[in-house]
Amino acid sequence: MPTNVLMPQLGESIAEGTIVRWNKAVGDTVERDEPLFEISTDKVDAEIPSPAAGTLIAIEAPAGETVPVDSIVAVIGPPDGAAATVSPPANAPPARDDGAATPAAPVAPAAGRRQQAAARLSPVVRRLAKEHDVDPSAIKGTGAGGRITKEDVLRHVESRPAAAGRAEPLSIMRRKIAEHMVASRRTSAHVHTVFEVDFERVAALRAAHKAEYAAAGVKLTYLSFVAKAVVDALAEVPVVNASLAGDDVVYRDDVGLGIAVALDDGLIVPVVKHAREAGVRELSRAIADLAERARTRRLAPHDVEGGTFTITNHGAFGSLLGMPIINQPQLAILGMGAVEPRPVVVDGAVAVGLRAFLTLGFDHRVIDGATADRFMAAVKRNIEQFDAGLL
Repeated sequence: MPTNVLMPQLGESIAEGTIVRWNKAVGDTVERDEPLFEISTDKVDAEIPSPAAGTLIAIEAPAGETVPVDSIVAVIGPPDGAAATVSPPANAPPARDDGAATPAAPVAPAAGRRQQAAARLSPVVRRLAKEHDVDPSAIKGTGAGGRITKEDVLRHVESRPAAAGRAEPLSIMRRKIAEHMVASRRTSAHVHTVFEVDFERVAALRAAHKAEYAAAGVKLTYLSFVAKAVVDALAEVPVVNASLAGDDVVYRDDVGLGIAVALDDGLIVPVVKHAREAGVRELSRAIADLAERARTRRLAPHDVEGGTFTITNHGAFGSLLGMPIINQPQLAILGMGAVEPRPVVVDGAVAVGLRAFLTLGFDHRVIDGATADRFMAAVKRNIEQFDAGLL
C-alpha cells in the first residue's frame, strides 16, 4: 500500500508550511526517518523525515509551494517499484461512475522530458545541475544508456555564454525576515542609546572559572555574563521587558530571553525560557543548546515562542557598534559589540582597557530616553561590578 506524506503541523498556531526543497526526486529510494524534504513556517524551519521506506512515486507540492497542514505533499510506494494505487489529493475531482475511463491530464512534452531526465540523474549530478541552474532535459547524456554524467553537466555549464549578472530570488527565510523587519520599522518608534562598558572584571572572572565550566560541559562566554546582567536589569526596569497591546502596556512576570543566532541563510531567535530564574551556568548551557539546535535545524516551534527581550551579539563577527531592529512585539533589543582592548583614559592618563559598546534599541512609544538610559546604566553596573557569587 502506498503511504501519503502529509504537511506536518509544527505547533498549534501553525496552519501552513512552505516546501523549501526536496531531498529526493520521483523514482528515488527512501528509508524510513530519512530527511525527505525541508519546510519553512512563520515560526521555524525543519527537515521532515520520511514516514515509511520505499520509492518516492509522486510529489504533489513542488519546492516553493505553500500548503495547509495535513495536505498530501508526496506519496511513497513499495520499495521494489511494484505498481501501487496512489490516493488522490483532497482537492482532486471525484471519480466518474458512468463506466467511461477518465482521461489522464495531458503532460506538456517539455515537462515530460524534464521529469524523465530528472529521474535518470544520480544524486551528485542532480545536485550539480541544481547548483548551476541547469535543465537536465537540455543536456545530452554520454553515460551508459544515455545517462547524464557529472562531466556532461560541467561541459554544458562551460559552454554557456557568460552572463552580465545573475538574479536570485530571496529564500523563504529571507522573505520572512524582510517582512518582519519592515513591519517592525513601521510599528515601533525606534530610538537607540549606546553605552561603553568595561569588561575587565568579567574577563578576570571568566579566566578564573572557564576551566570549571568546561569540566561541566559548559562554555563560559562574554555573552553569558551579558545575559545575566540584562536579566537582572530587567527586574529593575520592568517596562523594558513589557509589550504594547493596543493602548495597554503588558508587563511580564518572567523573562523570555531571545538570543539571535546567525545561520548560513538568515537569522533566527530562539528563546531561553524562565531566564529570570537562571544563573550564569544555566544561561550558558541554554544559549549553547539553542544555538546548536538552530544551526542544525532541530528547533521546535516552542523554542522560538515567548520572547520578551532579545540580545543580538553582532560583536561575534568583529562589529563594534550596531543599531538593531526591535523583535516585535517586544519593546527593546540589546546589541553587543566586540569585546576588545582599546585606548581609554584612566585617572587622566591613557591606558589600555577591555571595552565593548552595548546598544539598546527601544520603542519610544512606551519607553523614554531617560528610562532606557536607566536600564542601560543598570546593565553597565551589573557587568562592571559583576557579583562573583552568581557564578
